[in-house]
Amino acid sequence: MATVVQAPVELMESVAALRLPPTADCRLQALMDRNTNGGLSPGEREELEGLVDLSETISLLRAEALHLLGRNPV
Repeated sequence: MATVVQAPVELMESVAALRLPPTADCRLQALMDRNTNGGLSPGEREELEGLVDLSETISLLRAEALHLLGRNPV
């Protein structure tokens, strides 16, 4: 049985607008580019994995919020 939770539209709008901060996004891109060439240290690989996890979590939250708002991801 699904649980129904009411949330203000403003909250869903805020969740739908979530993004990685620009500096974190740039760092993620740089690490992914270097990873393609096999040039990451173990610490950088761990940092990359953490940023990928964070990015995926944000994407899933955004997708659910957009679905609840009746919109498609842009």
